[in-house]
Amino acid sequence: MELGIYSFGDRAPDPITGEQLPVSTVLANTLERIKLADELGLGFYGLGEHHLDSYAISNPATVLAAAASVTERIMLSTAVSVLSTEEPVRLYQQFTTLDQLSRGRAELLVGRGSFVESFPLYGASLDDYDALFEEKLDLLLALDRDDPVTWSGKFRPPLRGARVLPRPFGERLRISVGTGGHQDSSIRAGALGLPVVYAVIGGRPERFAPLVQLYRRASEVSGNDPSTQHVTMGAIGLVARKSQDAKDAFYPYWLETMKYGARARGWTVPTRAEYDAYTDGATVLFTGSPNEVADRLITVGKLVGADRYAMQMDWSGVPQARVLTAIELLGTEVLPQIKAEFGG
Repeated sequence: MELGIYSFGDRAPDPITGEQLPVSTVLANTLERIKLADELGLGFYGLGEHHLDSYAISNPATVLAAAASVTERIMLSTAVSVLSTEEPVRLYQQFTTLDQLSRGRAELLVGRGSFVESFPLYGASLDDYDALFEEKLDLLLALDRDDPVTWSGKFRPPLRGARVLPRPFGERLRISVGTGGHQDSSIRAGALGLPVVYAVIGGRPERFAPLVQLYRRASEVSGNDPSTQHVTMGAIGLVARKSQDAKDAFYPYWLETMKYGARARGWTVPTRAEYDAYTDGATVLFTGSPNEVADRLITVGKLVGADRYAMQMDWSGVPQARVLTAIELLGTEVLPQIKAEFGG
């Protein structure tokens, strides 16, 4: 099982100091984190797309291209690109360019996105939420499969014998599908022979095991090569040398995100007691010492059959020093335990 990290480039005002970091600082911090993760042997770093003041990254491809110049081995991915409001031809060109720059280390992770601010920004209708994603995914896969490509759909002009360049560094670009846990998304990814990435935002990750089974079964029924099956699980948390230090340090930043969710989506703001239950043994939030987090990653990884786990540790702008320490511990103390258990 591989181990990696993902981030949205959070830059909300710090709940303790009130400071909001400039975009330039958050981007510099992001590159420092990716470089460190690469040096430590972590296998994946994903950057999400958002168009809000509390996030620094609206164009992951640009930041990932910068990261390609300071890394050597780590896979560089989105987490996710909101395909419904993207132009697939341009998006494909951005990531085949990144794939060439990084010599085959680009991954394009696409999804509908859990935020919808890009729809009015790019003139897309939420009434077409599902239809846009379906059509654009079909075009994206056609671009990767066929050269030249002939394709037609509802939302854009057709392509007739078009060459879309550059081509990927290898035979194909790695294209994955992200989902928050909908069974239809799992079945679709499996049927298409695509890797799937589960964004575990809340609740015990064990609940995703039946979805992974659906995904693998759909792949098999569709006659896909078993090697195309690849499952990534996401986890939220923080690693620190001492368990209670991790829990106390992460709490105000996690709570800030919960407050935002309460305002935007009607969530109930959890209590500190509920947070303590979520972090006890890293049950829901993978927050604790390296051994705690490693044990939880191994347990859930085996249960759901994960090929890769990615940690998000900078919710609402956890300070850079904390995140760098967490990445260091993930690479030097958690990763060796993962390798000892799963091989590699």
